Amino acid sequence: QVQLVESGGGLVQAGGSLRLSCAASGRTFSYYHMGWFRQAPGKEREFVAAISWNSGRTLYGDSVKGRFTISRDNAKNTVYLQMISLKPEDTAVYYCAAHSRVSFQLSIAGKNYEYWGQGTQVTVSS
Repeated sequence: QVQLVESGGGLVQAGGSLRLSCAASGRTFSYYHMGWFRQAPGKEREFVAAISWNSGRTLYGDSVKGRFTISRDNAKNTVYLQMISLKPEDTAVYYCAAHSRVSFQLSIAGKNYEYWGQGTQVTVSS
């Protein structure tokens, strides 16, 4: 079992920045690839970014490329999402998620992620 707790969400003006954190506990953090997803009201869950267990590979959703950066610190059991140039359409609940590195290669599909956090709200005002 892996427990994930997100933090760092809040209200920010368009053009601003936020850094989300996701702290993991339970099984060895480096066993897992990590991802960020988001869901806005009335919309389907959307892939945001993912990072491999050793930070060797990252993936980004088209809508956030060039603005968001995913990183991780295995010594701190934490994954981060640095968000800059935020837009009102980035408003959503952001979730971090984990999937075993032996189950799949780094994945953008939410159905492949085994563990999920409770989410943190990000609101971008225009």
